[in-house]
This record gives sequence, structure tokens and C-alpha cells, in this order.
Amino acid sequence: MFKRIIDYFDKLEDRIRRKLSRKPLLYAFIGGVGAVLFWRGVWHTTDFIMSEIFRASSGNSSLNLEGMPWWDGASSLVIGSVMLLMTGAFVSSFIGNEIIITGLKGEKKIAEKTEMEVIKEIEETGKLKQQVREISSRLSTIVDLFSAKKP
Repeated sequence: MFKRIIDYFDKLEDRIRRKLSRKPLLYAFIGGVGAVLFWRGVWHTTDFIMSEIFRASSGNSSLNLEGMPWWDGASSLVIGSVMLLMTGAFVSSFIGNEIIITGLKGEKKIAEKTEMEVIKEIEETGKLKQQVREISSRLSTIVDLFSAKKP
């Protein structure tokens, strides 16, 4: 039952992302509004909770949340979360792609690597670039040979 619900929302997210990817400005706008609503919800909910704690303990509060209903922050948090989840921007907004990729590969963060590890990685990247250049050069030679043989 739970798996079917997750699968449904996963497919819904895929459909929404597919449609929005054709309209990047709208996609960015919805993602931006979702992020702002999410953080507004976090901020207001935390203010409300802290206001209630301090009001209950001391009777004196420096926060003025009298005109705001209790559900204001919570609703912003929920709406922002739904917007971010439906557009697929929730995780990438807060974590970022690089961290996810290094986590999947089991790599260390750059801050945790030693100078020697970074130098070794740079050298390996340079070797890979050189190999790609050689392969590209050989491929160009092969293409030239085949195109010269055709009448």
C-alpha cells in the first residue's frame, strides 16, 4: 500500500518535471517560490514555537506574533515542501548535485581530502583528457581515410 503511494507520487513528479523542463523560466519560478515558502514556513513555525515557549515560561516575549494564526508558518512549510517535491527540486535545492554524486560514488568531500589526494585526482583528470584527445585524433584520421576512399 505504502509502496503504491510512493510510486504514484514518483511518477507524478516525473510528469511534472518533464513538462516544466520545456519551460525553464516557469520551472525556475516555481522552484524559487517553493524554496521561499519552505524557508518562510520554517522561520514562522520556529518563531511561533519559541513565542509559545517563552510566553509559557516567563510571560514576556520579544516576538510579536499576536496577529498571526498558528497555522501560518505550518501551511507555508507544507505548500513550499509540496512545490519543491513535485518539481524535483527539494533535494537539489538544499544539498546540491555534487554532494549527492560524491555520496553515491563513496568519495570524500574536497575539504576532507589531503593535498596529495587532490593533486593525484588532478593528474588523473589530466591523463583522461589526454586520452580523449588521442582518441579524438585517431577517430578524425579514420573518418578522413574512409571519406577519401569513397568515389
